[in-house]
Amino acid sequence: MNLLKKLPFLAFALLFINFTNAQAKASPATVATGKINDANITINYSSPAVKGREIWGGLVPFDKVWRAGANDATTFETDKDLTVEGKTLPAGKYSLFIIPNEKECTIIFNKEAKQWGAYKYDATKDELRVTVKPQIEKSSTESLVYNVNKNSVDVVWEKWKIAFRVK
Repeated sequence: MNLLKKLPFLAFALLFINFTNAQAKASPATVATGKINDANITINYSSPAVKGREIWGGLVPFDKVWRAGANDATTFETDKDLTVEGKTLPAGKYSLFIIPNEKECTIIFNKEAKQWGAYKYDATKDELRVTVKPQIEKSSTESLVYNVNKNSVDVVWEKWKIAFRVK
């Protein structure tokens, strides 16, 4: 008889746990790794999905600092100095932010590596800023993806690809 009284509570607890787990996976934590020249690169980010939303100029507003993912700010780590779009980026761990625009995107490497979103972003702590043109893709990518390639890093989401050259 005691078990019958506890059954509704147990059912509620199981539903709550399933709901909580489903919410946690909305923008799963993801890692992109690779090597460019002799530098090991690690990018930690949370990968949101399009889910039928307008991304560029909508969910991610134009001309405002974006955390380049979801949840915590995306981090970019290199164990060796790099050249990004012709400018030097010293070895280290950085928050990676993007200011998107239809014509160009500013990629920001910020020395404050541990941040939640872009809420406390401080431009005085920027190590490096570079500007690149976004590319429009023919097909749509549902979830945000970072790719570390031979000579570049790509940020791909929805129908945009934001690539920056790395040496």
